[in-house]
Amino acid sequence: MAAQGSILTVSGLDAYYGSAHILQDVTFDMGAESVAVVGRNGMGKTTLCAAIMGLMPSFKGSARGSIKFFGEEIVGKPSYRIAGLGIGYVPQGRRLFPSLSVDEHLRMISGRGGDGWTPDRVYELFPRLAERKRNGGAQLSGGEQQMLAIGRALLTNPRLLIMDEPSEGLAPAIIENLIEVFRQLEQQGLRILLIEQNLGVATSLAKRQLIMVGGEIATETSAETLAGDPDMQRRFLGVEPLAH
Repeated sequence: MAAQGSILTVSGLDAYYGSAHILQDVTFDMGAESVAVVGRNGMGKTTLCAAIMGLMPSFKGSARGSIKFFGEEIVGKPSYRIAGLGIGYVPQGRRLFPSLSVDEHLRMISGRGGDGWTPDRVYELFPRLAERKRNGGAQLSGGEQQMLAIGRALLTNPRLLIMDEPSEGLAPAIIENLIEVFRQLEQQGLRILLIEQNLGVATSLAKRQLIMVGGEIATETSAETLAGDPDMQRRFLGVEPLAH
């Protein structure tokens, strides 16, 4: 049963690609706090994003179980309806259009979410994008591409933002800037489901840490506990301990 005030409730979620059983009885509840899902490559984290967003078409894969967003069942709904309910998605790899400019990416989405985020407000959040507004997606740096992917998602005026590996391939200075942006968004009431391998980012942004192993939520812990437990970091994530 979902806890009172739940934003996202995942219950007994299984996901398949053909005969491969990727997600196995994934269950967790997300309330008013942001949550990080961490794990090694190949543990099912991106498949979890796809299942929530309705991006597992029947010819390729399927999801079974329950995913409720503010109490409404979304398993089986098309992705555009899920987005319309208020879930924004920043996919791994950003998935921008190389031939479209920054401004064209943002104007294409502008107006779909009603009052709230506008391209001008995105430019205020990311001044670098304003400087590059006429550049194509393929002409941007990795950090600029990530800013654009986030800005594009914000224009749908989400209540929940799902981000899949937002720090991937970015320089430390850019990552620090994005962390500050994410904190600003949280202060404005946006909740974030963060999928990350970078423990520094995950533990900086979310107190709740869900560790995924073999398509299951193996354990839940806190950012403080995970950051301070080298054995847990090695056992579940196969990484060298965080520097203090």
